[in-house]
Amino acid sequence: MKKEDKELVVAELTERLRTSETLIVADYRGLTMPQIDELRSKLLEHGARFAVVKNTLTRRAAEAAGVDVLLAQLEGPTAIAFLESGGDPVAVAKALADAARTTRVLTIRGGLLEGRPIEGAAVEELAKLPPTDVLRGQVLGAITAPLTAIVGLFTAPLQDLHGLLDARIEQLGGQEEETPEAAEPEAQAEVPETEEPQAEETSEEPQTTEEEQ
Repeated sequence: MKKEDKELVVAELTERLRTSETLIVADYRGLTMPQIDELRSKLLEHGARFAVVKNTLTRRAAEAAGVDVLLAQLEGPTAIAFLESGGDPVAVAKALADAARTTRVLTIRGGLLEGRPIEGAAVEELAKLPPTDVLRGQVLGAITAPLTAIVGLFTAPLQDLHGLLDARIEQLGGQEEETPEAAEPEAQAEVPETEEPQAEETSEEPQTTEEEQ
């Protein structure tokens, strides 16, 4: 490759790394060209472009783009799935995880999720989640918040995916902890309203809920 061509490749990779806050790095060693083309088509359907890259040029681009965290992942045959605006990171992670499982040669190294470095294991966990739109619905359905906050979540960009994932994890953990105590509120609700101490406890509950929100 001529020097001019290398400079063009580095410039293109630098721009992609600067504009793609979410990307997944994989080792494609052992994949055939038909398998790479098939995977590239699937990823494109979910809003990601799959590119086979040269490590030496990608290292230069990563340093120029300020994403040095990727340098450790640029060892051996490397391909990167760059998530474009509007792409679904969960669907992209699932497509790569499926390819790794079916081909038994593709290896997911890690990448970036909205600018944050992630390991290969985190990509595997991301692949197990529901699609992004379904995940948003599940999280929103479990959140009690002012209307303005809910509207904000509906209009939030994919950069809030980390928050949604954390909320989903906390929600699942909270369900397990609250299950044994579920009968307690019901028992309190059956106490006659004529008992003054119980009425006082009930009047305090809205204040506690508001503080928690």
